[in-house]
Amino acid sequence: MNNKMPAIFIGHGSPMLAIQDNPFTPKWRQAAQAMPKPKAILVISAHWISMGVAETAAPNPELIYDFYGFPEALYQVQYPVPGAPALAAQVKDLVDNPNISLDMEQGLDHGTWAVLKQMYPAADIPVVQLSLGRRLTMQQHLELARQLKPLREQGVLILGSGNLIHNLRLIDWQRPDQLFGYDWAHSAQQTLLDLIRLGDLDSLANYRSLGEDVQKAIPTPEHYLPLLYILALQDPDDKLNIFNTDFVGGSLDMTCVQVG
Repeated sequence: MNNKMPAIFIGHGSPMLAIQDNPFTPKWRQAAQAMPKPKAILVISAHWISMGVAETAAPNPELIYDFYGFPEALYQVQYPVPGAPALAAQVKDLVDNPNISLDMEQGLDHGTWAVLKQMYPAADIPVVQLSLGRRLTMQQHLELARQLKPLREQGVLILGSGNLIHNLRLIDWQRPDQLFGYDWAHSAQQTLLDLIRLGDLDSLANYRSLGEDVQKAIPTPEHYLPLLYILALQDPDDKLNIFNTDFVGGSLDMTCVQVG
């Protein structure tokens, strides 16, 4: 029997998804329900960027409300999930390079808790969050991700949270929740999804060479990087499932990618 956990990237959109259903969250729940219940979850979120690579290591991490201008109800959301200090220590030992520090103070940002609240509402699965190291090159991010592969065999769900196409400067703020995408965004998405299906990680890592539309789609890498972590975990026999490929607001897509 193959007990290897899938790995999944979630295009997460607005933090309002924590308290409101949208066309995308039901498919997140379906994905969670279709896989074995994880023993623990390791999350790579677009919203924790640090100079060196770090992990949450508190036994009961707090939530970070890292946004402003939203309804008060969003700041009252609770997700009292336990931490997993033993998993954090294991990841630190597992990764040879770079050195990973354990952070007892850092909480879980909305890229983590807003997604997990929808996928695992019982808040009964221990969670560790891994930061995106600012100093790492794209290839070093991929090498770090590959070192995490043994966790899949141990029942750990590795989850990336970000967006494939994410340009808030160009979003249509008059209709930010409407389902449409600009022509350049559709073009960039098609280019990137073709490479994902081919398993061409080198080209995906070198995204700045993929043309003007892709550069416009990924003005900064932090929302894109969590996807590369998940793709780096794919084994040759893993199935690939791409879903939620619609756009909102013209320049934000909600693409999700599951391997395994």
